[in-house]
Order: sequence, then C-alpha cells, then structure tokens
Amino acid sequence: MSKSNNLPPDTESTYALEPFFELSADLLCIAGFDGFFKKINPAVPKTLGYDREELFSRPINEFVHPEDQKITDLYRDKLRENVPLLNFENRYVTKDGDIVWLSWTSMPSPEKELVYAIAKDVTHKKQVEKKRNSLITNLTQINKNLKQVTYATSHDLRTPVSNLVSVFRLLDVSRIEDKETIEFIKMLKDATNNLRTTLNNYVDELTHKDSLTVDIVELDLNDILKTIRKSISSLILDANATFEIDFSTFNNVRFNKTYLESIFLNLITNSIKYSKPDSHPVISIYTKIEEGKKQLVFSDNGMGFDMDEVGNKIFQLNQKFHNNIDSHGVGLYLVYNHVTSLGGHIEVDSRIKKGTIFTITFQD
Repeated sequence: MSKSNNLPPDTESTYALEPFFELSADLLCIAGFDGFFKKINPAVPKTLGYDREELFSRPINEFVHPEDQKITDLYRDKLRENVPLLNFENRYVTKDGDIVWLSWTSMPSPEKELVYAIAKDVTHKKQVEKKRNSLITNLTQINKNLKQVTYATSHDLRTPVSNLVSVFRLLDVSRIEDKETIEFIKMLKDATNNLRTTLNNYVDELTHKDSLTVDIVELDLNDILKTIRKSISSLILDANATFEIDFSTFNNVRFNKTYLESIFLNLITNSIKYSKPDSHPVISIYTKIEEGKKQLVFSDNGMGFDMDEVGNKIFQLNQKFHNNIDSHGVGLYLVYNHVTSLGGHIEVDSRIKKGTIFTITFQD
C-alpha cells in the first residue's frame, strides 16, 4: 500500500503570493538601489495619500520628512552594502501634509539591486509616547516646584517656630494660678515642639528626596496616631472630634515615617475641616487584611462629596471640593503620592452628607 504524499505542492499556482501582497495591512514594497519604488501594495498609497503614478515617478526620499532624509539616506547606503535594516523608524509626509511614523524592516538583494521592505504604521504609538513624555515632563516640573515651595516654606518657618519654643522655655508657669490656662499653655508648647520636629523632618526628607531609595522602617500605628493627635490637639479639642480606633488586625507596618505621619495628619485634619455643621466629627481608623494585603482605613461622618462629579479629580493637585478657607487642594495630592510612590494603592468612597472612606492598601 503506497503512502500518500502529505507535502503541499511547491507551485506558485497553488499558493499564489499576490493576494498576500495586495491584502496586507502593512506597507509592502520593492525598491531599487536607485531610490525609486518598483512595486508597492495598496497600503502604501492609502497611507501616504499619493496615487501610484506619483509614488513611482519621484524618489522615495522626497516623501520622507525633511528632518529624517539625511539619516534615511545613511541607512539606505548600508542596504546597498548588503546590511539588512531592522525596526528603523522615520517620518513620512502625506499628500495632505500630515506626518506618519513608519517602522521598517528591509532586506537587500545586491545581485538584483533591489530592496524588499515591510513597514508598520506606528503613528499612534508615537503620539501616545509624545503625550506620555509631555505628561511626565509636566509632572516632573510640578513636583520640582512643589518640592521647592515646601522646602522654602519648611526652612523659613523654622526660625519663628524656634523663637516660639524659646518663649515657652522662658515662660514661668509657676506664677500662673489658673489651671485651665496652664493646660492651654502646655498644649501650645507641645504643638510648637511638634511643629518644629515636623518642619525639621520635612527639610531633612526633601534634602534627601533625590536619592533613589526612601527609608522604610517598621512603624507602630498607635505611635504615629499619638504623635499626630498631640500635634493637633487644640484643633481636635475645638472641633470636639472623637476617634474610634481599632488596630487589632495589625498594628505595625513597614513604611516611611514622614510619609505615614503626613497621611495621618492630612486625612484626620480633612475629616475635621469638612465635618457637618450640625454634628461633631467622628473619625474611625482601623486595620484589616484583604486578599492577603494589609489595609489601613480612615472613615468619617463628614460632608462627603459626589463621587460621580469629583471622583476622578480627588487626588489631583489644587482640586478643592468645598468652600473652606483652609482648603488648598494639596493634602490629598500628597497622600496619594506618599502611598503610590511606595507601591501602595488608595481608594476613596464618599456620599454627600454621609461621610468619606479612604482605604490604603500597602505593598507588603
């Protein structure tokens, strides 16, 4: 019994290549060493906007963007020297004056003095890259400006704060008989000392900000909360704010100390600033584990906001959602950057007059 031949017939009539050439969405062409097109598929005139006669009658380099003609000539010379061209990108100018980016793979045939080439239209990719680079440049400048302002502010405030610390040192409270006044002075003294420490930490952090690493240490959440509550004790007292704290799931997290203190400070003060006029702020802070990830949750019973209206802008710089004189649109921007710069994630859920919930997911 004879075996059937399973090999496909090697005949051009059976597997004609012309439909493949004509139907390809990529630009396929054969060019001569003289710099003219010899054969092109329909994608070439469709992309460049010229008819076939125009494309065949003019040197190929005339269609290349003027700024790319010199480099294109250099690579074309290498093709004549039998050096293949792989993933070479250059710009072409269409008949309507638009610019398209093409990525070429070209193989020379010196004996025939021909070049067989395939090009992909990568214009969209280039536009996305340009937009991305522009955004990165803008963000870099914004961060640079913000850093400079923060550095200058922190640095310049240290002198008057140091003066305040000196005043409290000189103040003789033993001559004051009213216990409430003594307590207020103690609160002011503690707040001033904490402010000085915070300013010093900010200056030190900014000084080393350009380094590639950020100090990550084991932090006690209760200690962080205690420090922040002490630093804003008068604000908490004035607002009659109450706290519901539960760190029973976990009490320690590896994070940057300055960043975490800033997160606590901004989220707590926001809860106080944006509390409802008819009620005292209740601030809940607790930990939980979700899908193996540590999460820190801040929630309040404040004014809240419309997520559909402002949800996508909440962490952007200079965004304000309430008419509060103390609102500058920086706090949540800082919180977001502190969390995401260390690989974490932050989500927000809010409803008008129902309060707001921030959920921070740590990297590890």
